[in-house]
Amino acid sequence: MTSHRNVVYALVIVSLITNFIGGQAFFLHLAYALGGVLFLSLVFSWTAVNWLRLNRWTYVRRLQVGQSFEETFEVRNTSFLFKLWLEVHDHSTLPQHRTSRVVPFLRGRHQFRWRVNTPCTRRGQFELGPMTLVSGDPFGFYQFPRHISATSSILVYPITVPIYDFVSPAGALSGGQAIRRRTYEVTPNAFGVREYAPGDSLSRIHWKSSARRNKLMVKEFELDPLGDVWIFLDLSRESLISQTGGMNDYILNPRLSLPPSTEEYAIVAAASLAQYFLDQNRTVGFLSYTPHREYVAPDRGTRQLIDILEPLATATSETDITLRQMLALESHNLTRGTTLVVVTASLQTGWIAEAYAHVQRGLMVVAVMVDATSFGRSDINFDLIHQHVEGAGIHVYPIRKGDSLTDVLSYRQT
Repeated sequence: MTSHRNVVYALVIVSLITNFIGGQAFFLHLAYALGGVLFLSLVFSWTAVNWLRLNRWTYVRRLQVGQSFEETFEVRNTSFLFKLWLEVHDHSTLPQHRTSRVVPFLRGRHQFRWRVNTPCTRRGQFELGPMTLVSGDPFGFYQFPRHISATSSILVYPITVPIYDFVSPAGALSGGQAIRRRTYEVTPNAFGVREYAPGDSLSRIHWKSSARRNKLMVKEFELDPLGDVWIFLDLSRESLISQTGGMNDYILNPRLSLPPSTEEYAIVAAASLAQYFLDQNRTVGFLSYTPHREYVAPDRGTRQLIDILEPLATATSETDITLRQMLALESHNLTRGTTLVVVTASLQTGWIAEAYAHVQRGLMVVAVMVDATSFGRSDINFDLIHQHVEGAGIHVYPIRKGDSLTDVLSYRQT
């Protein structure tokens, strides 16, 4: 484009010199004509990227891997001048989000709209925008970019797989003392009644008490005895083995293959177990270092699953805190009768002693162990570690590269 302008500049200079030497008016008129073309092209290029309005509609900002992210774009010409051509460049960080488009001839006061559907192939938080508009003149002498700095973001949660059966949590057993701690969730343990407050579900109204007191009364509940399930996810740096160089995209096929990384297998297993226990109406807590400490207090319901998936969306194996240290530091959160599910790909065995100490305290400990040898690590004996963990009275669910998490986690050990 610059070379085209340089040719015209050279012709203008040659025409002026020829007119000065020969005194012929034709060359002077030619120089004026070429200069006028350059000036009009400059004005046309500047107007081509102005008096434009770019709209972007994002319908959902929270998705899961495997779902489709949809956006609609609209370029509106707000002037009466036509736009010969226009390039729209999107600088979003969402993988495979191909929204850049060449807008054809756009008449005055008209708009051009297009829609983009992008499959989500990677968990994480991604930026939408900024965008750049580029246009120019019909002769290709000038191009003007216009930068639109507005941005927004979306969060893509990790995939969760269905689990049909798992080891029974300790809280499912009868016995134990009731925990005198109230909850907004409906549980089998009724605590009493209180006056109705805005937002209370009509299903919680106690009609007999309401009739006696001549005002609406609702039932209160307390947490189940020994019913908490804690999920500890080990994301220590020493446990990470990845064969993708850090680019953990899922392969979108009918089976939705996981990336070959111990980190992704552990995260999907933890998210799926959280969904399984919450679907069983159990109280679930979550703790991990992602690398920052992520603590989600035990609770029930759909909102609890979202609270767990949010830190998992951006979790990375960058912390120096090992599983042994995490079990020692966070033991104050675990009361007698709690079920502790440990998800790890750790290559060390020091955490087994800490887990055994929890078993001795009356906790049920379940270890979901990602086999690092199946990801290329050859200097350890996973079967030997497996035996040591089982010898400590811990239920073990091994996961190997290429396994279906639904299959390996959907059976109940005796």
